[in-house]
Amino acid sequence: MDVSRILLLPGTHPGTAHHPAGPPDPARVLRQDALLAAAMAVAAVCLALGVHGDGRAPDAVGWALLLAAHIPLIWRRRAPLGSFLAMVACVGPYHALNYDHTAPIVASLAALFTVAMAGRPRRSVVIGAAVIGLMLTVKFSKGMAEGAQALRITGWIITVILLGVYARVHRQYVASVLERAERAERTREEEARRRVAEERLRVARDLHDLLAHSITLVGVQTSVAAHVLHADPDRLDRAAVARALDDIADTCRAARGELRATLEVLRSSPEEARGPLPGLDGIPELLSAARTAGATVVADLDTPQVPPAVGAAAYRIVQEALTNAVRHGGPGLTVRVEVRAGDGGLAVTVADDGRAAPQLPLQKGGFGLVGMRERARSVLGTLEAGPRETGGFEVAATLPLPARATGDDHPKTPRKDPAR
Repeated sequence: MDVSRILLLPGTHPGTAHHPAGPPDPARVLRQDALLAAAMAVAAVCLALGVHGDGRAPDAVGWALLLAAHIPLIWRRRAPLGSFLAMVACVGPYHALNYDHTAPIVASLAALFTVAMAGRPRRSVVIGAAVIGLMLTVKFSKGMAEGAQALRITGWIITVILLGVYARVHRQYVASVLERAERAERTREEEARRRVAEERLRVARDLHDLLAHSITLVGVQTSVAAHVLHADPDRLDRAAVARALDDIADTCRAARGELRATLEVLRSSPEEARGPLPGLDGIPELLSAARTAGATVVADLDTPQVPPAVGAAAYRIVQEALTNAVRHGGPGLTVRVEVRAGDGGLAVTVADDGRAAPQLPLQKGGFGLVGMRERARSVLGTLEAGPRETGGFEVAATLPLPARATGDDHPKTPRKDPAR
């Protein structure tokens, strides 16, 4: 018999390894309470036969009342108060007929403990006071000696009620601890899922920016080489073809290295540190790649040291904006790139005078502008993009900077484009 399980009332959820959380089986509860009631009935019979206390030995009526008092205990956990009142209905006449008063004490205390454990403390106090008051009234009516003996018994009644109230409070405390532990576990799982989703989105953005930029440059450079080969086959400019092929090789090597670094994040464990993020120092390389693709790039780079996340966001925004400009700008493209730190934060502007239709970069199905806006929002910044009134397309982002990054105690570090 599982005693720890028997002492629990319906509605308790012991979330331990031995007792998984969940309501107990009603049939099993009834069977356990029936076995416990039978054991207490056997103990009552042994006390009535072996211990000669105050009161006379039970006769047929006494035995019937004594054994009948244990029957309601079978439903003590299903209906604690009803079981207790039914038991009192049998024990009261038993004591009134002056049968052995020691025999039913085990069943009486067990029923009283169950009521105290199942109900609120106020109800337990009321029931205990009623039981004690009734017992003292009956005992003192028979004389002072009987009343004095009843006063000693009241200590046991009060102790049992206090134990029941303590068991109830302890059960509620354990249940609250288990609930908090389960809630914390759910919170950890939700946080882990959120971090996984954010990491997947970050890797997807990185792959999109990398592949779109690199493939666009390779396509433009391949077109240049093909044009040189077909323009004048008799007077082939081998140097121009070689430069175009070298540019393609350089772009592929750079893309392969960055792709490897991005994919290592997927292979590494969460405890491993990430590699360095691309930052403002890499923007001149983006400008050189755009010039290689045939665009004229005018740059104005004057920035302080910025947090890695802000630098990475600015780098990716410039990369995607240049990719869209080279892809959709048409021949004779001129792109102006400005990166400056001011009171409002880090201002990043990429504007071109492309001759292609201004709606091309905004066409449905693309993720370029969406990715740039997500980059800006990831550092609490803003981004606006759209056609210019004078022609072409403009991307303007403002990325917040810490106060110390634009303060006088940290002077700006100018970084002019060397190829300007």
